[in-house]
Amino acid sequence: MATVRTADTRPTINAALVRRLVDTQFPQWAALPLELLDPAGSDHVIYRLGEQLSVRLPRHAGAIGQAEKELEWLPRLAPRLPLAIPVPVGVGEPDFGYPWRWAVSRWLDGEVATVEALADSSAAAVQLAEFLAALQQFRSEDVQAMQAREDLADQPLADRDRATLAAIAEVGDVFDTTAMTELWNAALTAPGWDRPPVWFHGDFHTGNLLTVDGRLSAVIDFGGLGIGDPACDLTIAFTLMSADSRAAFRAALDVDDATWTRGRGWALATGLNAYTTYAAINPRVAAQTTRQITEALIG
Repeated sequence: MATVRTADTRPTINAALVRRLVDTQFPQWAALPLELLDPAGSDHVIYRLGEQLSVRLPRHAGAIGQAEKELEWLPRLAPRLPLAIPVPVGVGEPDFGYPWRWAVSRWLDGEVATVEALADSSAAAVQLAEFLAALQQFRSEDVQAMQAREDLADQPLADRDRATLAAIAEVGDVFDTTAMTELWNAALTAPGWDRPPVWFHGDFHTGNLLTVDGRLSAVIDFGGLGIGDPACDLTIAFTLMSADSRAAFRAALDVDDATWTRGRGWALATGLNAYTTYAAINPRVAAQTTRQITEALIG
């Protein structure tokens, strides 16, 4: 996370820059107005372009590569998934001092999903299970070859061990250190994924779900899309759901004990990472990650 925390590594992104990039590289959209979407998340600056498009520019080096990945894979995935996903329509090139490729996609209407609206909805939980099941069932070219691609490779949970243990020590006055340590050890020692590798979203949490009229409508932000162990996607069970809806989600997705334990580990690790990075400066993130960590400990 060092790159994310170091402000001077980030390019300056403003409306004037985005206007120049769009107008020179996509002149067919030069007349469309730009509107900043705020807040847009920690990885991208997002502008709405007219009524039908959005422009997404990586904020930092850790977020580059997403435009190309989404352009390659999302058109193939979209017809097979039960919720809408972004439809890329173009990838822009670095210019005017901005150093990375960026994306133009179809605009998806909706509001970001909230715990208040959906936590107790077993119907929404089952919808999310059905989405993940459809994603996991997607078959493309040689899966083993796809898994070998660096941009699609999954990350072993053990790679987060040092950072997670440091975070547990750091937040011991806020959360139960013993409970966190026990969960983390259980997740690391749980049997690994022993079935063929499957597709996963990679960042499946409340902030990447959209709703229309209170109903789930879309899943966004596929920068973490990959192939391997799908346990990381179980994070949604702890960011969004309550105990009852979580049970419905687990039953609908038919998650075994080992995968569920690894999923709890992913929820704990990512929640701690966000909490220690942003909670002190962002009350919204503090509340979200406090819930995520607490629910992961509940199971």
